[in-house]
Amino acid sequence: MLDLELLRSFVSVVEAGGFTRASERVHRTQSTVSQQIKRLEEDIGQPLLHRNGKDVTPTEAGEKLLSYARRLLSLAEEARDVVARPAEEGAIRLGIPEDFAAYRLAKLLAAFARSHPTLRLDVRADQSIYLKRDLDRGELDLALFKRVAGEKGGIAVWPERVHWVTSKHHPCDIGSGSVPLIGFPAGCLYRARAIHALESAGRSWHMAYTSSSLAGIQAAVAAGMGLSIMSEIAIQADHRVLTGREGFKPIEKTEVALMASPNASPATLRLADRLAEFCDEVQAKAA
Repeated sequence: MLDLELLRSFVSVVEAGGFTRASERVHRTQSTVSQQIKRLEEDIGQPLLHRNGKDVTPTEAGEKLLSYARRLLSLAEEARDVVARPAEEGAIRLGIPEDFAAYRLAKLLAAFARSHPTLRLDVRADQSIYLKRDLDRGELDLALFKRVAGEKGGIAVWPERVHWVTSKHHPCDIGSGSVPLIGFPAGCLYRARAIHALESAGRSWHMAYTSSSLAGIQAAVAAGMGLSIMSEIAIQADHRVLTGREGFKPIEKTEVALMASPNASPATLRLADRLAEFCDEVQAKAA
């Protein structure tokens, strides 16, 4: 019989591409995860992973096992939920940044809600500063938000790629004059980073367009009303990324963090696992 805990660690290592991030996802130490993989390889009778420094990829046998492992884990979770599910599972209050809400995250959340029909999912898209505040206040159960790199805490953390963008067809004049900025209202991490970068470079600036909607910001940039900084997932075909040669280097030292309340329910932690897998995929595609 295959041990489900060993299979869970194996799937996490493959999906995360290494032992360190996998250990965070399964809430085990790195050495424990490594031992679990060794035990699974002994049970199977052959190597399942190629180890090249910190990079880990499945062997041919590992690729064959992977699909079965995912199906077994999914079936086990379904069986546990059906047997143990109370008449009403309660609610999960989730906060997400607006650029993630406009991405493919809605499909993941809809699928999760369908698989938990007695659970109420309450999702709010907002600025990260408010999501973190409400999580600390106990007004959210789970939050995915942007923050300054290096802050403590979180189920998982991903470095973020943020760029200066202008209109592809109607680029702004970015000479020596005041730089027209487009962004969210005051309190937005991106807005603060943009202003800091310009002032550090000795450039003057003014807010040309402020919106609480990502769609509004994207449209204003495309129309040529000014410059903005955006994460890679928010950059559209009618935008152009500005380069360091033009005096606009990528914005550094920001990250995406996933955090849960201290008394998070089992259903909340399962949703956190789904969100971590989603962010791992986004990170891998952007690499």
